[in-house]
Amino acid sequence: MDIAMMDWGAVALGTVLAFGLGMVWFSPKMFGRAWSTGSHSLQPPESPPVLAMVMQLLATFALAVMVGIAETAGALGFAAGITVTVALFVAGMDLFSQKTGGATAVDAGYVLANGALMIGAQVVL
Repeated sequence: MDIAMMDWGAVALGTVLAFGLGMVWFSPKMFGRAWSTGSHSLQPPESPPVLAMVMQLLATFALAVMVGIAETAGALGFAAGITVTVALFVAGMDLFSQKTGGATAVDAGYVLANGALMIGAQVVL
């Protein structure tokens, strides 16, 4: 593992694609309705949830960096394993907070889709 060998362009591309996917993934046209219905009584916020967006962006970037590090070691399968592990943590947390199975699947599926985009960015670039 040599962080100096990491393809930062692929890390940036994976971060941007995965973060942008969230805008579509949780929109009413995709899975937003099922997610909000199964996520208790979520009401649209009066102002954008800036702290939540910052945390999501940081987590997205951190996962993209981990995928980039795994790629430098020729271990994209390990990166896929990291992604599945994070998705399982998200699913467990959702179920503890009593979200529905549908909302849980949307949240965990988003993590899996992020990982796939990031791994794809590493393969393409």
